[in-house]
Amino acid sequence: MFLNYHHLRYFWAIAQEGGLTKAATRLNVSQSALSIQLRQLELELGHPLFVRKNRQLVLTEAGHVALQYANSIFRTGEELIDTLQHRSHKARQILRIGAVATLSRNFQWEFLKTLRQRRDVELVLRSGSLRDLMMQLHNHAVDVVLSNQALPRDAETSHQSHLLDEQAVSLVSRPDPKALPFQFPEDLRTLRLLLPSLESDVRASFDLILDQAGIRPIIAAEVDDMAMLRVLVMHTKSVALVPKVVVRDELRAGTLVERYRFPALKESFYAITPSRTFPNPLVRELIAHATRSR
Repeated sequence: MFLNYHHLRYFWAIAQEGGLTKAATRLNVSQSALSIQLRQLELELGHPLFVRKNRQLVLTEAGHVALQYANSIFRTGEELIDTLQHRSHKARQILRIGAVATLSRNFQWEFLKTLRQRRDVELVLRSGSLRDLMMQLHNHAVDVVLSNQALPRDAETSHQSHLLDEQAVSLVSRPDPKALPFQFPEDLRTLRLLLPSLESDVRASFDLILDQAGIRPIIAAEVDDMAMLRVLVMHTKSVALVPKVVVRDELRAGTLVERYRFPALKESFYAITPSRTFPNPLVRELIAHATRSR
């Protein structure tokens, strides 16, 4: 079987325009002719590419895959012209990653280590709330979501939470040569604390530890964004509760010091993937490398 690229071009136009009417106008053909061409392509591929919802055409999973390949194919055609005009390019794979805003940037950097130097891969990185990113995952706008929370599975969901790593959690602060050795938990009665928000699993465990010790902490700030938490502890006299990976470079440089490490308190990092017939192979590669490195 040979792919009819004329049909593929029509499908590509429909997907870009969001429907038959605008695509037919753009291509200067009738809607009926366009619909016939689309049906022939679907028969060739063996999968429906669109479903109709609320009078609109919505891409199926196979449609999303076909669109990615169509984008690559027609981009390759443009690159052919560029090559003949002495502007050479290489075909590239696209990986779309969503990461929750609370996730350590250092962890994300390490996760992407195997792809950072590859010239054949284009990374699209998006940040947001877990709820928004899961919606993007459902709509095929991202291929994987990185989170510090696993999602429960039930009969209506098909995603999987892959445990990538677990990082020690510590109390850190700027160095103070005059400070006495840290006494846990007693010193937490008087120190100003920078803490993750109440939605954090680490924060919930930390609050339980203090409650059992009978300590009511002095909270200077509650911060969702780990990058902002790092900035605050660098520029104040407060003590921050963070996974060590968040302030790894500052600890190595000595601009921050570890005051106390919790033996049983850890931050977990997950890759959340959907159950798809056509998964992005780069996701599998990244997850395999991360789990081997644990």
